[in-house]
Amino acid sequence: MIFSRKRADAGRHTRDERATEVLDEGAAAPALVRGPYDISEVDDEVERLDLGSLHIPAVAEVEVRVQADPQGVIQQVVLVHGDSALQLGVFAAPRSEGIWDEVREEIRQSLLRDGASAQEVAGEYGTELHAQVRTPDGPTNLRFVGVDGPRWMVRGVFQGPVATDPASSGPLAECLEGLVVDRGQEAKPVREPLPLRLPREIADQAGDASTEPRQV
Repeated sequence: MIFSRKRADAGRHTRDERATEVLDEGAAAPALVRGPYDISEVDDEVERLDLGSLHIPAVAEVEVRVQADPQGVIQQVVLVHGDSALQLGVFAAPRSEGIWDEVREEIRQSLLRDGASAQEVAGEYGTELHAQVRTPDGPTNLRFVGVDGPRWMVRGVFQGPVATDPASSGPLAECLEGLVVDRGQEAKPVREPLPLRLPREIADQAGDASTEPRQV
């Protein structure tokens, strides 16, 4: 299922109030921080696709492809722009600390066991993992990024040209920067995927469809 929306330009970033302080005259204004954001941090007019735990901003020429079962429960979310893609996942994390460092190392070890090359690289979101894996179509480059939030972690996997050229990520990076996580208050085991569901009106229409990716 693919969702294509027109770009919403209003207020894509919110100000990080935790970093705001009284400034002397002439001092620079506090910087705007990029998302993903917790839902408690966002109060804007950006159009977003509500998939439950993830709210994905509408960005021009980006398609949101989801694979869901007949009940509307989503197994996979992939954003596509041209020849590049960004697969998204969101997971429960402890209140006291982030889990990306630990998860990244486990991904790296798994890739190495499978014979893939993998190395850690400093990126805009901190330490990323760059890898090259074998596929039936030949070698494929992947770029793993992780963002630790309050009791959640977002994992993104860039594929295609953006995996080796982050500067070209453009609209896909904008989606990640404008992403909102609705963690909910329910206790969940650490690393458990947070629930993703199709909007009710779409799930009702697709109730008898297969689990193959569908377009809307």
